[in-house]
Amino acid sequence: MDQKQRDRLAVSVAATALLVAVGTMLFGSFDPGIRLAPLEDKVVAAEVNDHSWAHAMGVRQGMVVTRLNNVTLIRLPEYVYPSIPPSEDPVTGETPNAQPIGVDPVEPTVVSLKPAILASLLAAPIGDFAAIQPWDLDQGTVANGWNLVSYGDSGASFGFRDAIPSVFLGAAILFIAGWWLASGRAGTGLQPLAVPLALATATPFILRPLEATWSPPLTALSGVLLTVGMVPLAIGLLERVTDPAERRLVAQATGACVVGAILVGLALAVTEPGSSSGIARWALVGAIPLIPGLAAAGPIRPGGLVGAANPSGRLLESTEFAVAGATPLIALSTDSSPYLFPFALWIGLIFVAGRFTVRPLARLATRAQLQRDLVVAATEAERARVAADIHDDALQELTLLVQRLDAAGDAEGADIARTVSDRLRAICGDLRLPILDDLGVGPALDWLVLRIERLAGGEVRLERSDGARSPADVELAFFRVAQEALSNAVKHGRPPIVVRYTSTTSGVSLSIDDAGPGIATDAGETAERSGHFGLMNMEQRADAIGAILDVRRWTTGGTHVALEWRAR
Repeated sequence: MDQKQRDRLAVSVAATALLVAVGTMLFGSFDPGIRLAPLEDKVVAAEVNDHSWAHAMGVRQGMVVTRLNNVTLIRLPEYVYPSIPPSEDPVTGETPNAQPIGVDPVEPTVVSLKPAILASLLAAPIGDFAAIQPWDLDQGTVANGWNLVSYGDSGASFGFRDAIPSVFLGAAILFIAGWWLASGRAGTGLQPLAVPLALATATPFILRPLEATWSPPLTALSGVLLTVGMVPLAIGLLERVTDPAERRLVAQATGACVVGAILVGLALAVTEPGSSSGIARWALVGAIPLIPGLAAAGPIRPGGLVGAANPSGRLLESTEFAVAGATPLIALSTDSSPYLFPFALWIGLIFVAGRFTVRPLARLATRAQLQRDLVVAATEAERARVAADIHDDALQELTLLVQRLDAAGDAEGADIARTVSDRLRAICGDLRLPILDDLGVGPALDWLVLRIERLAGGEVRLERSDGARSPADVELAFFRVAQEALSNAVKHGRPPIVVRYTSTTSGVSLSIDDAGPGIATDAGETAERSGHFGLMNMEQRADAIGAILDVRRWTTGGTHVALEWRAR
């Protein structure tokens, strides 16, 4: 999925979430899961949803309603106390507790309401509420108290009104963060992820009123939209994972989280408040962008969850990917009014860390990368200078020498001079590489394989697919790695040697396989101590362009060298 398709998906989900949230604000209300109905002279709970907020509070079918929306329907007997409080005891100085002087009413009394008022009361959303079992109403006394199930208006609405401001906060995050990220102020690595990241961060706030209604359909819709809102960001981060095997593993894990989050979100619609399903959904939804974000920040390697450190030049970009993957999880955790903490704390930490830690380190990494690039450029310039000197000086002299030896009739001397001349021309080709500059890596590999085949004493096969040319530094690094790997295959391996090269607009891949005994498993770790400078050179070439180099021994024997680079 390219960036335009990803952004269109994100915009569609954002528009749907905003539309549903605004509709819920205008027409929705808290749904406790009760249906009330008049029965004789009383109001009773005719139906109670088994997975509702009311059921969790202890409301059961058949209970008699004593108070509804701050209107008393049944007056329960209460003690009556004197209007004048008791006087202070002159001896002890203490004020005794007031003693009741009666009970009013004497027994539970139904308040008579006009039919129109009662009908309006029953039609209104249920807020303030109190109910009692019929037998408790008959057997209760003022002395023993009344076994009431009740909750006030603020508690009954489960924060529905408090959740409404979160929609405006979510909309502000969606537009302001999207603009800020798209402008590149947060880093060039996050610029292509501006719309998906803004959506994934804003969606938990935008959809908060849907969950606060505790309406099963709206709760289910919220669970689905919340999960789908994370998918565009997960796709964008997944495309930044360079290793194909790791990308497949991360995609499978992310897909499992998506399916699990949707199932748990739907289950919440038929689950009582306070169940562990909410925590499970928080973990699954948050993991959807978090897993590919961490994978894009640092590859997962065999033998460990988190692999080796990234090249220094990718320090800032890796940090950006990790933060992008974790930010929606923090937004999901900010689930109470005024919806600022811990999200505000997270943003503050990002700002402080970016200003005083990550960006200074990134500047040092950039400086080191620049110095390395200058060394590589100087090396290549020196190669070109030496090649030019050989071509313009030594080769010209040898050409004249061959002509003079031929003229003098010294055929043996002329042949020796021609052999030396051919060797020098080959060295010039290795040093200057005009074919690489003019035609690209594919034709240059053709030329290299033909030269190597004469030295290998067996088959050296090239399989290439040239779809697009890459930047000059990338092409140079790929050719030099191939040159070093083929040289090692001839010295330490055996034919057949197979070279595979693929170049597309999205990236470049190269692999060299031989049939020799294979490289030692610890060759990479001991390269510097053992003097394997060719392996170190390949690692430095890959490191300089941000590519992944994999050198290993096949279990059946033979060395495998793979280099992969993805366009940013």
